[in-house]
Amino acid sequence: MSDYRSALTSLEPAAWPAYLDEHSGLPGPRGNLELATVVADLGDRVLFDALIASGDEYRTFCGVVGLGRDAGDDRVRARLREFSTDARWRVREAVAIGLQRLGNIDLPSLERIVLDWAADPHPLVQRAAAAAICEPRLLRTPAAASTAIEVCRRATAALAALPADRRRAADVRTLRQGLGYCWSVAVAADPGPGLAAFAALQDQRDPDVAWIVRENLGKKRLARLVER
Repeated sequence: MSDYRSALTSLEPAAWPAYLDEHSGLPGPRGNLELATVVADLGDRVLFDALIASGDEYRTFCGVVGLGRDAGDDRVRARLREFSTDARWRVREAVAIGLQRLGNIDLPSLERIVLDWAADPHPLVQRAAAAAICEPRLLRTPAAASTAIEVCRRATAALAALPADRRRAADVRTLRQGLGYCWSVAVAADPGPGLAAFAALQDQRDPDVAWIVRENLGKKRLARLVER
């Protein structure tokens, strides 16, 4: 990562996009997250806007990650919410990563955002909320863990309330997939209340909720707690 930092600081900002193109890791299975992190650290909103405006997937990814630290601003937050429903999965992931960067410096603001987004009717906005808060490094207090559990609970309840024909849609399936691991992170952060909330899911007969339960029970972080 230090190599990327040195390289970018030695370049004029106008040369950054070409550098990103060269080192993006795309096409390929994994984009260069380390480089995106450095761009987010060193860049400003003017740069982030330019990267997003290019339309290129990796440049957009970097720009959206960079915007995350300013998500306390209403206009930036509205843009991130829009990007959370983007057709490109990497851009959607950039929203969660960007919000986590906000959480690193202002966790209460992140908590307010994810609780609000968890009540949004769009499954992909709910998914972004869960993915953003369900990061172990952010869940070091009972309050933060409680927020993560509540976000997962709200998103799961919203999914379970959808009619059967809606469940087959790609956005709903993406939410379900996210909840298939987010619950385990939230529960492991504070097992007492977390296991109680998770146990309530196990009493439901909804097939998608049952799938979420099975997926999380397959995660070692949760399996160890359940086996105690």
